[in-house]
Amino acid sequence: MNIDEMNLDELRAGINALDATIQDAFSQRMELCKGVARYKQRNGMQIFQTAREKEILDRIRSNAPEGLGASSSLLFQTIMDISKYLQYREIHQQNTPYDFTMPNLTTTATVACQGTAGANAETAAKQIFGEDCQPEFMTTFADIFAAVQSGRVQYGIIPVQNSTAGSVRQAYDLMAEYNFYIARTTIVEITNCLAVRPGTRLEDVKDVYSHQQALAQCSHFLDAHKMTPHPYTNTATAAAMVSESTEPIAAVCSEPCAKIHGLEILASGISDYVPNFTRFFCICKGLEVSDDADRISVMLRLPHEEGSLYRLLSKFVICGLNLLKLESRPIRNGSFEVLFHLDFSGNIHDPSVVALLSDLSENLEYFKFLGNYGESSTPVE
Repeated sequence: MNIDEMNLDELRAGINALDATIQDAFSQRMELCKGVARYKQRNGMQIFQTAREKEILDRIRSNAPEGLGASSSLLFQTIMDISKYLQYREIHQQNTPYDFTMPNLTTTATVACQGTAGANAETAAKQIFGEDCQPEFMTTFADIFAAVQSGRVQYGIIPVQNSTAGSVRQAYDLMAEYNFYIARTTIVEITNCLAVRPGTRLEDVKDVYSHQQALAQCSHFLDAHKMTPHPYTNTATAAAMVSESTEPIAAVCSEPCAKIHGLEILASGISDYVPNFTRFFCICKGLEVSDDADRISVMLRLPHEEGSLYRLLSKFVICGLNLLKLESRPIRNGSFEVLFHLDFSGNIHDPSVVALLSDLSENLEYFKFLGNYGESSTPVE
């Protein structure tokens, strides 16, 4: 019967019949792919065969009806990505691709964070390692990464994301320069205040100092009072500097930090949005994975090819994994290329996670596994 002569019910019945055929053929193809995986494993062959994929896609494009070449190619690329996932899962289902130890999240650990007493990073350290933790304070984030990479300290505390101001760009840029793993993460509620030397009047304050993230979190308050923000290395070091100055300047810091440095609080709760939280990474030199690890972080670079980002994102759907964060940062080598930072739910004992990590690590020019970790809201016992 001519399609143009069919009514809607007949057209839909025809589609349903073809869908059943396609699904049956798809199932048969995937079973064959599992056989291919076992053959490759027995013969020491790689899962991904570039020439074979190109051969199939070229054939599909050439045989496709006019106007459906790209669509047909996308369809079969997706089918082949599903095939690769099944093959990786078949081969690695009993394997965990990384050796690791358990974290030592106790007060006996040596911990570094930026700033000075009263810094939010110190609060993060105490949430992870306990109230008796006495972190070593360092000047910059780079100092912390370097100390962890060299083994001078066991752990470092790095802020990575604020619920108001977004990602801490400097931290993400440094991740590409150092070797480390993420052992833990914790979230600290940020209670920003405007702090001055005792006796300083609000109307006399024109210049305010703090970390650029804290200044961004309080931009509405600063603008309303016509105050000029000045980025400083850290909220706590800004408070310490203000305490030693004779000028009518202020710091944006936490209230406990203001009290530690003997400052007077002129205004509390000055964040643009309340509540306001910052997530901190606890980094270490070797891979450490706790029993409650349920989040994975990776860094990668994608090829300049049509559909490469789409194919990356589709892998998470294929593997049934929830993508939690996708961030891009410039490589800073003049090329305009970027590194992608991804967080997703999972544990490295899960065969689906193993299949995805194996696929990414074997088939991308640059891939870096950053860790599998849990989150502390209170000190870990």
